[in-house]
Amino acid sequence: MSRRRQAREEFLTTPGSDALPVRAAVLDSWRRSEALHIHVDRVELPFVREPDLDTPLMNAAQPVLRSIAEDMSTQPVSVILTSAEGLILERFSSDAGINRTLDDVKLARGYSYAEQFVGTNGIGTAIETRQPTYILGSEHYVGELGTLACAGVPIRHPGSGTLLGVLDMTCRAEHANPLLLSLAKSATRQIESQLLSQANERETALLTSYLATARRYSRGVLAVAGEMVLMNAHLRRTLDARDQTALLEHALDMQAVSHARTIVVQLPSGRSARVSVADRNEVRSGAVNIVFHVTVEDFPDSVAVPSPARVESVPLPAGLVGNSASLRRSYSQVRRCYADRHWVLVEGESGTGRGALVTAAAHQAAPATHLLTLGIRDFADHERFLDLLSQELESSAAFNVLLTDIDRLPDQLVDPVALLLQSVEGTGWVAATMNGNTERPEIDATLLPFFSHTVTLQALRHRSEDIAELIPYLIEQINPGSTARLTPAAARALSKHPWPGNVAQLRRILTETLTVRRGGTIDVDHLPAECRTTIRRTLSQIESLERDAIVRSLIDNNGNKADAAAALGLSRATIYRKIKEFGIH
Repeated sequence: MSRRRQAREEFLTTPGSDALPVRAAVLDSWRRSEALHIHVDRVELPFVREPDLDTPLMNAAQPVLRSIAEDMSTQPVSVILTSAEGLILERFSSDAGINRTLDDVKLARGYSYAEQFVGTNGIGTAIETRQPTYILGSEHYVGELGTLACAGVPIRHPGSGTLLGVLDMTCRAEHANPLLLSLAKSATRQIESQLLSQANERETALLTSYLATARRYSRGVLAVAGEMVLMNAHLRRTLDARDQTALLEHALDMQAVSHARTIVVQLPSGRSARVSVADRNEVRSGAVNIVFHVTVEDFPDSVAVPSPARVESVPLPAGLVGNSASLRRSYSQVRRCYADRHWVLVEGESGTGRGALVTAAAHQAAPATHLLTLGIRDFADHERFLDLLSQELESSAAFNVLLTDIDRLPDQLVDPVALLLQSVEGTGWVAATMNGNTERPEIDATLLPFFSHTVTLQALRHRSEDIAELIPYLIEQINPGSTARLTPAAARALSKHPWPGNVAQLRRILTETLTVRRGGTIDVDHLPAECRTTIRRTLSQIESLERDAIVRSLIDNNGNKADAAAALGLSRATIYRKIKEFGIH
């Protein structure tokens, strides 16, 4: 028995073994693998997904990998590229034998070789340590991998040092040679050199686009490409450091979403800024450069943004619940717009309470106000919607109308609504609500110009201090006279939730909870499964079912992940991955 194999057997059979004849990095990785309950004998790997091959890393690496594969075409060696998470992106080898061996252990495209799935290996351990890693034979934690040798080297961004992936060279253990790691290091340097060339090309392209846009546009211009940011003098003069930082964060969010065209953001100072994509292009590397038009909207003196001290003292009317400065600021601005008869657009994510904000502000400014609220979702008959809007606009020069979710208007209604608004422009008061993340260029061009002011209502996750006041208010609305009260732990769980559905989602959660527990104390275990996760994206229906099943099994098994996995018929590696993927806590 080899020394490495003997050390592995001793580690697996003798708890607390420390004085083993293996490298410290290998022993540390074994311990991590043991803590993750990786199967010691066989590879248990789920297929993760088809990888995205149109990335800067792939574009930089493919020529290098193909060249190495051609040079080593007579050798039983495979060259492998992975993502920073260990997902196999591509595998190059001309040897049928090594390809069959790697297929047998699922070292193939779409599978992940992170340590959390297969324990100690050249890819996953290189990711964990951020160091070049050579794993030979029985140094692998999983016995089925003991016939292999692999050399993995982290690939880093040449500018930021961020981990982008791993280059790995794998062969059978009997063909192993320490030079394998040297070859992998050399190939990694070539890939990083290609990435640097791409970065230079990208920055040149961004500068060209930025200068062309700045010459045509006299207001704010912002350009982003990776870690490169360009901002014209107008924006630097107009915005302070906090506003500039907030603006950049929103711009980076838009860069990540291909369909985002125009958003309105609320800046820390209380001002709002309309950010529109002026130029979006992909450079040869596949990276995306974006140049934005930025219009900073100031309320005139009559609609001035209240100072922080004044915002704190603004009382909120009945029906508008919360304690955050941003909610009070938005309410103050809409109320002032109503008082001065400025048409206003209230932007924010769905479910934030935009309509409630407008209604409360209008009725507080003028308690006897008649405010007609129209939303296209409430009308199967589009002609009926237009008729009611027309009648109200013609009823009096002092009309008050709230159009909800104008971003949901069908294309064929945009022009008729615009004509009706144009016919009464300068009279009455119109407010509208809109999800600023929606891409509707025809809405931006045709309807938004009617609204001289824009107010942003922040998402609930950005004003989490409002949740504590919303909970008892919503409980009373859902079940008047209810004695139900949340424990501090349950309240904390709700305050930490990201609430992608905002206040509407909070209402639904409380409704579900009160259906099964109408009174008394509500603890964390009484809340729906989704409240035990911190993932920010909205899950698909199948993902939601998976998450709920895992949470229920964890509760039934007192938090024991191994028992929960067994109850669901899952491997331990799978349940660990799902817990991480769904943000279950």
